[in-house]
Amino acid sequence: MLVLIYFYNNTIHGKSFLSDICRVGVTDRGDSRQDEGPRTPTSGMEKTPRGTSVGVEDPYAVVERCDHLTDDGRCRYAAEHGSHDPEFARERREDGLRCPAADPEGEWTWADCPHFRDRGHSRECRRCGLEERRLATEETRPLLEEHHLEYADDGRKELSHEITVSLCRWCHAKVHDSWARIDDDASPDPEAIATAEGRRSKERAEFGFESAKERYEE
Repeated sequence: MLVLIYFYNNTIHGKSFLSDICRVGVTDRGDSRQDEGPRTPTSGMEKTPRGTSVGVEDPYAVVERCDHLTDDGRCRYAAEHGSHDPEFARERREDGLRCPAADPEGEWTWADCPHFRDRGHSRECRRCGLEERRLATEETRPLLEEHHLEYADDGRKELSHEITVSLCRWCHAKVHDSWARIDDDASPDPEAIATAEGRRSKERAEFGFESAKERYEE
């Protein structure tokens, strides 16, 4: 069965969504999802402690930098929190606080560092590009959520780290539904577009914003 939904012209994160009839497939469970083509096999993907997919095979492959890394390649953890791990701090200080994982010629990977952490706090969805919109005058559910690729307290591993990315709540659900990847070339879900556009309209009304086009049409 198909549900037909009509959307007006709008643009999110530089992507234009023209007025169109969006096809949304309805499953036999009664939930809906945007038609994004065939599902990708997830047998090789990393799993959460609960057994659901995180949407990527290797969480460390998407890491850009450690939260404790300074701009000049030094370990802030050893410099500021050395009392929590004196031996680690001593070894890093003896090496000028150099991060052996960030150094292109270093002997570590991110996975080797006992204090590595990467908590991504982007204002847009890593998968579809939907931007966060919060209303100053209303308590609304965020459009974006923190998605864990790896957990710091994962008892299944001898050494684990906290690695997160920002996903909109629609992509977040799709990833944990064990078929979507965080690196899919995806567009925002129709419901996500409508929700974001609704908040955008409220923002414009709150601040009395009027575009040049609207002024000339008066």
